[in-house]
Amino acid sequence: MAYSKRELWERFTKYYLDFPDLGLAVDVSRIDFPDKFFPEMKPRMEAAFKEMAELEKGAIANPDENRMVGHYWLRNPALAPTAEIRGEIEQTIAKIKNFASKVHLGQLSSTKGAFRNMLLIGIGGSALGPQFVAKALGSSKDRLRPFFFDNTDPDGMDNILSSLAGELARTLCVIVSKSGGTKETRNGMLEAKAAYEREGLVFGSHAVAVTGKGSELDRYAEENNFIERFPMWDWVGGRTSELSAVGLLPAALQGFEIDSMLDGARRCDEITRIADPLRNPASLLALSWYASGNGKGTKIMVVLPYKDRLELFSRYLQQLVMESLGKEKDRAGTVVNQGIAVFANKG
Repeated sequence: MAYSKRELWERFTKYYLDFPDLGLAVDVSRIDFPDKFFPEMKPRMEAAFKEMAELEKGAIANPDENRMVGHYWLRNPALAPTAEIRGEIEQTIAKIKNFASKVHLGQLSSTKGAFRNMLLIGIGGSALGPQFVAKALGSSKDRLRPFFFDNTDPDGMDNILSSLAGELARTLCVIVSKSGGTKETRNGMLEAKAAYEREGLVFGSHAVAVTGKGSELDRYAEENNFIERFPMWDWVGGRTSELSAVGLLPAALQGFEIDSMLDGARRCDEITRIADPLRNPASLLALSWYASGNGKGTKIMVVLPYKDRLELFSRYLQQLVMESLGKEKDRAGTVVNQGIAVFANKG
């Protein structure tokens, strides 16, 4: 549909949403949906808001696995459905800050001195978030320099290890696997372990695990005297785990202010609970994607951040969007085989 300049301005004033205190704005005015689209979608959005409220209260969100989905509790533990979950979140955050402080002060160190580097070993959701944050916020002032094993490529691992030549003794390994049985991550851990042992170093004295309680990795960490173990919970999906120990631990070790990260996420959560879709950035984007893709994901999403630091944000969104929305069946059980494909790069 062609719009006059006046009509474009009117659409902009109506469909541009700005939260200046958060540095966040959304403009969907150039999406070609009719003005009647939002009123027509109101009943469905009301149902969606109701379901979201139930999810945040602890309703079963994943019927296939019979589990809750509560990553929003991570940044606001007061919303957790039980005192036990709230306590676990708060205790883990305190434990992360205390651990990072001890590492920075040299109270937790290797036999060769204070740790200067961090090697995170994970794959997919257990690596993309920490990588994105490390690149987006990192600088020459980082308390620990970050490195990553995020693939099964032996050559890639060798390249990282060559970058750490002479530095392994002062490199802290963070192994991340929710299930503890992810073979790619285990292979990366074993490659790192072999490299440490070639240097005459005890791997467990340089290693930390982030995993589910009682998992294969959890047992391995205990048996091999890892420095510390941090929890992952079944109600946090890998792709939404950045503000759990998965992302908070490496961020804290790198020297970032994790309380500010949590506060920013909490404040963004609050505006996505606004029941008016025209005042809710998440709803506005969701409805725009729905309209442009004819409700079936028939259009491709392209993410092009014009900021070098945000290059990995596009890859992070690829997994987040495609894995979250790519489904064989809809909520009613009908086979649909649909989702949204995301193309991503720097601008």
